[in-house]
Amino acid sequence: MNEYELKVIDEIADWKRKITRRTGMIKRLSKKAQGKINHLIPTKVHLVLTGSIKAMVKATLFGSQLMTRKSQERRLSLEERDKLVRKKIVAYQRTAIVEGAGTGAGGILIGLADFPLLLTIKMKFLFDVAYIYGFNTSEYEERLFILHVFQLAFSSGEIRRITLSEIENWDIRKQHLVEMDWHKFQEEYRDYIDFAKMFQLVPGIGAVVGAFANNNLIRHLGLTAMNAYRLRILNRAPEY
Repeated sequence: MNEYELKVIDEIADWKRKITRRTGMIKRLSKKAQGKINHLIPTKVHLVLTGSIKAMVKATLFGSQLMTRKSQERRLSLEERDKLVRKKIVAYQRTAIVEGAGTGAGGILIGLADFPLLLTIKMKFLFDVAYIYGFNTSEYEERLFILHVFQLAFSSGEIRRITLSEIENWDIRKQHLVEMDWHKFQEEYRDYIDFAKMFQLVPGIGAVVGAFANNNLIRHLGLTAMNAYRLRILNRAPEY
């Protein structure tokens, strides 16, 4: 193990401490309030929301698979791959900022379009990251891993800790693959996005909030994806 990889191990350990520590009071109160609201929503509405997000995510996964460049240098070092991913994060942040400012400036109706547009940007980014680190997303278990990375980034509390454990033990986990818990997936994502972007629909400040929120969301997703794939690479050689 070289000096850079030892440095990465320390960075991963610090990242894991941050994402598993107790959630701040404001976010806990927000999550509690959102939980109460979710309980008031009829089951039929939850089923429609779950089905809609499931269909949207699956369509985005398929589209991202088609759009992602499949040729990737296989002999790159971890340090070289990390540099490429950092460049991708910056590039996608710029795209997300423009998208967030545009939809945020358009008021409530156009602002609602931000949800599927930003989801598409995030999924395309995750496919690019997977290829940079040498993993083949044409395989079902790799697309499922992408969903776990997504869930790790946009969930809270116990769900985040469970998802991190599954990612850390993916070689074992993928031997017993099951369908995603789509209800929990959409609920956690929706609650996280609501907290981060609830002011984007407010006239006058929507563009600024949209750009700021999208920039932070992509940066957060980028850090999560980078460390999730680093964990796999340091545990074993990536699958080419």
